[in-house]
Amino acid sequence: MADYHIEVMIPEDEVDRRIKEIGEQITKDYAGKQVHLICVLKGGSFFLCELAKRINLDVSLDFMSVSSYGGDTKSSGVVKIVKDLDESIKDKEVLIVEDIVDSGRTLSYLLSMMKDRKPASLKLCTLLDKPSRRVMDVKVDYTGFEIPDEFVVGYGLDYDQKYRNLPYIGVVKFD
Repeated sequence: MADYHIEVMIPEDEVDRRIKEIGEQITKDYAGKQVHLICVLKGGSFFLCELAKRINLDVSLDFMSVSSYGGDTKSSGVVKIVKDLDESIKDKEVLIVEDIVDSGRTLSYLLSMMKDRKPASLKLCTLLDKPSRRVMDVKVDYTGFEIPDEFVVGYGLDYDQKYRNLPYIGVVKFD
């Protein structure tokens, strides 16, 4: 029997509404340009799909997989590139799409690496932000929700590869 349960933090309708708002803002900010969305797998995939549908511009996609968690609930601080991009980002309007920004270690590393690849612009969009956990300075350009320091799942976020498919943001509560 599980020694934890999941409580709803942000209901599905609130998540959908906020993603629509972010998509509208990105559409305004990049008017007349093509946006190259880079999804950080696996967690960012749910957010990316919903966000891309709400951006009324030409959009291209690429995917990258990095790891810093393993099977734990806290970032290990060691960033490992599991899958790199399939194409160059040189001279592209790049928007990294992430499920959550926590300590900032992973994103700080990733943003530094991406800047070296000479995009025309480089911005960060995250569904969730935990600024209270930040140990590295990371500028988030588009934020869905700022949340407290809780371990969250759903909408792409997992606990040991489970709960990604929840249509809301839930909190893992340990009994």
